[in-house]
Amino acid sequence: MSKEVINDLLGYDGLKIIQRPDMFNFSLDSTLLADFCRPLTKTKKIMDLGTGNGPIPLFLSLRTKAKIVGVEIQEEVFDLAKRSIALNNLEDQITIINDDIKGIHKKFENGEFDLITCNPPFFKYKKSSHTNKNDYKTIARHEVLVTLEDIIIESKRLLTTKGSLVMVHRTERLVDIINTLTKHRFAIKRLRFVYPKKGEESNMVLIDASNNGQQGLKLMEPLYVHENDYYTEEVLRIFNYGKE
Repeated sequence: MSKEVINDLLGYDGLKIIQRPDMFNFSLDSTLLADFCRPLTKTKKIMDLGTGNGPIPLFLSLRTKAKIVGVEIQEEVFDLAKRSIALNNLEDQITIINDDIKGIHKKFENGEFDLITCNPPFFKYKKSSHTNKNDYKTIARHEVLVTLEDIIIESKRLLTTKGSLVMVHRTERLVDIINTLTKHRFAIKRLRFVYPKKGEESNMVLIDASNNGQQGLKLMEPLYVHENDYYTEEVLRIFNYGKE
């Protein structure tokens, strides 16, 4: 077992997060996802599916007073998240549950949540898949325990009518994502492509879908991560290092 470390959660007002190098630690994906969520002034309850060690609930706690529930199936990863929440004295706002995403709706009322966030496993899983020998990372990256459709089905039951499912995913999966969301009567309201830098193909996409919402897609301007071998001004703003 790798030694635990306590890291600053980027530039976010002194928030700390407990991590282990042998696990799938928080990354740019989670940061961009939390930033992509709409203003949360009217949001009362949020769920983060596949919360890992809790970065998205921690990020969101700075933007809202809403109650936040994180769901994580891997017990040791769940323990890191729970202790990270306690380290930041946020137990009154954030609750972490050690459970399977599949069937999680049975623990709550239908339509209990206004917003669901998810940084899901990106890759479909086949027995022939080239997976990481580290189970923690395999489960985080590949659809071993939960699929895209599982996530959308659970979100459908948990969200209010017109509640939002906000995800970050691989651009190569976009057709699959659109088809699955449409199948379960979600309307994609906002879409933003993320590029490593100008002149390269998009490798990530941010998606905001409304449960039983009306059609009407806003394609947002591209988000570029790097410029001249450094982060762009927008990404630095998201990281919160450059705040005034």
